[in-house]
Amino acid sequence: MTDYSYLMKGIVPLSTDSSTLISSSKYLNDARLRDWVATHMLRRNGADVPTPSDSIQLVLLLRQIQDIGHINTLIAEERETNPALDAWFDEQYVSSFDRDDLAHYDPGTVGHIFYRQLVDNDLQVDIVPPFKPRNDYEYFNLRAGQQHDLEHILGGGGFDFIGEVVPYYMRLTNLFVHLSPELAGELSAFSILGSTRILTRAVLHYPQTWLTVLDAVERGAAVGRQSDPLFFMRYEEVLAMTPDEARVHLGIRGVRIADTAEASAAWA
Repeated sequence: MTDYSYLMKGIVPLSTDSSTLISSSKYLNDARLRDWVATHMLRRNGADVPTPSDSIQLVLLLRQIQDIGHINTLIAEERETNPALDAWFDEQYVSSFDRDDLAHYDPGTVGHIFYRQLVDNDLQVDIVPPFKPRNDYEYFNLRAGQQHDLEHILGGGGFDFIGEVVPYYMRLTNLFVHLSPELAGELSAFSILGSTRILTRAVLHYPQTWLTVLDAVERGAAVGRQSDPLFFMRYEEVLAMTPDEARVHLGIRGVRIADTAEASAAWA
C-alpha cells in the first residue's frame, strides 16, 4: 500500500463547539453556494436547465453572502487615491438607449453588429431591468451589465457559451491591473465562479472543446492585461465606429479573434 504520509504533513485537526459545518470562508460556509458550485462545476449541459440561468442564481447568492458595506468601504478608499475612479463614480453615467435606437447604424459598425445580435436572437439591450443604484457597488454592477455585450464585440468573444469566457477573463485580469487586489477580488467573485464552471465542464464532459476554451481564457486575459480600465469605457461613444476604430478610441488592446461557435455547439 502506498504511503502518502509525506504529502499529508502539516494537517492540523481542529475542534469546534459548533453543531453545524463552519469554516473561515464565508463562501464555504454557505450551503446554497456549496450546492451551486457542486452542481454547476460538475454537471453536464441540458435543455432542462439552460446555462444562462446558472449566472442569475449565482448573482442572487453572492448578493447575500458578500459584505456589501465592506466592498463600498474599499471603493471609498480606492477613490481617495484614484482621481479618475472618483470622477467616474461621481458622474454615474448610465446608458439609456434601446434596441430600436441601434437600427440606423451602418453595416460593419459596432452599433449594427450589436443590433443584429439583439434582433436575430429576440433580445433587448438590458440584461437585467434598469434600476437606480443606491451605492457605488450597485452602480459598478449596473454599469458592468450595460457594458457586457459590447465587451463581447470589442474583446473578440463570440455570442456563444464558450465565447463568454473572453469577457469573463477580460474583467478578471483588467480589474487586478487597475485596482487594489482586495477590491479587485471582491468585484471578481462572480466572474471567477461563473467562468470556472465553463472550464470544469469542458474538461469533464466536453474534452474536445477544451483547447478552444483555454484559448478563450488566454485571449481574454491578454485584452485585460493590455487595455485601459474596461469599467470606465463608454461604449455609447463608438456605436458608429467599426470595431477596430472603436478599440483604438477606447484603449482596448491585445484582441485576437477566434471562432468558438463550432466548439460551443458541442455543448448543446
